[in-house]
Order: sequence, then C-alpha cells, then structure tokens
Amino acid sequence: MAIAVLGAVAVPAYGQKPELGMLDQLDHGEWVLRERGDGGTTHRLCVDNGRKLIQLRHPGLACNRVVVVDAPNQVTVQYTCRGRGYGRTHIRRETNDLIQIDSQGIVDGLPFSFAAEGRRVGDCR
Repeated sequence: MAIAVLGAVAVPAYGQKPELGMLDQLDHGEWVLRERGDGGTTHRLCVDNGRKLIQLRHPGLACNRVVVVDAPNQVTVQYTCRGRGYGRTHIRRETNDLIQIDSQGIVDGLPFSFAAEGRRVGDCR
C-alpha cells in the first residue's frame, strides 16, 4: 500500500515543465530591444538562452533568483547580486520571437527602470 501511495505522489511531479520553460522556447539569435521612452533607444544582443534576458542590467553575474510568476506566456523573477545590486524582471511572450520586458532595480548603487519590446531579427553575427 505504501508503495502505491508513493507512486501516486511521484506521477504529477514527473509531468511538470521545467522552471522558466517559457524562456527556453524563445528563438535563439540576434534580438533588438527597443526601450519605451528615451527616444526608443535600441540595444542588440545575441540570445543563445532566453534566461539571459532576466538580468540585462547585471549580465554574467551569478545572482540568487526567486521565481515569482512562472506561467506559459510570462515570467517574473526577482534576483539579488551580492554587493552589486538587485532586480525584478517581468517578461511576457507574444510569440517566440517577440517579447515585452519590464525591469527595475539597483545596479552598483544606482536605480534603473526600463520597459522594452524585444524582437528577434536574425541569426547572431
């Protein structure tokens, strides 16, 4: 009887999607991020992993993350980079090559806040 109960508990966990799986579905390649406001400043970046979009103001840092929302078409992640600041990023997927990003936090003692549309424009150069 105990084995049957353990099996019943394990089955639902086995079928779950990976955490932040929506970001893994984004198309890899060159993306253009066009910020709202500030005259529509654009940034180009090569995205080989959608999870990089979480820490745009803290790139490459090993930060502690807490997943706040993990839904099929949106994620919200709060992160802390010890001694370098923190952030909270919300990413909404419209398609696998079109996203909306809102992020705010502190980087090196200074506040940041931005909203941008991200669009895949081709392969990385």
